[in-house]
Amino acid sequence: MSELKKSAKQKSNSGRISRKSGISVRTIQRIEAGTIPKGYTLKTLAASLKVSEKDLLIFETIKEEIKVDETIIVKENDDSFNLGLVKIINLSTLPLAWLPVAHFLPPLLIMLFSKNRSQIVKQIISLQIFLAVIFPIIFMLIVLLKLGRESVMITMIFLILTNVYITLRNAYEIDKREVFVIGLNFSII
Repeated sequence: MSELKKSAKQKSNSGRISRKSGISVRTIQRIEAGTIPKGYTLKTLAASLKVSEKDLLIFETIKEEIKVDETIIVKENDDSFNLGLVKIINLSTLPLAWLPVAHFLPPLLIMLFSKNRSQIVKQIISLQIFLAVIFPIIFMLIVLLKLGRESVMITMIFLILTNVYITLRNAYEIDKREVFVIGLNFSII
């Protein structure tokens, strides 16, 4: 009997929201069942409920963060997501791995030309920009400490190999498990 009451209450809430927003009851029920609203539906719901679009989607984000345990799931809900392109964008840092201040340019250019602005692509580029800032700072500290040529050369090789490792490790995880493992907790772009 309690299940019937819950169902009736949900239908009542769906109908109320439908009347207020002008969106069909069926669409509201789909959203309540887990479908993520997009475009017109998202904007209309946000306006009629007097909340931001981001606030409407925050529950899904929290749910995904709990599931993934600090990894970013590559599979995204929008139809424009292309796993092959994400792999290419990630691996495009390798040709310029030896030039720490420019290795983020190939993925950035590919993102701009392909117009793929998915969260995973933004994380890849943010990580590479972060490394492009940190690596020269580390290198200059070693040079300024005047530890000798050997330490400068070892540092340079270590930084290049670190970038190559991060790129290849993420490429492997994207290919096998469809997750982005080594990343930042924030986005630069």
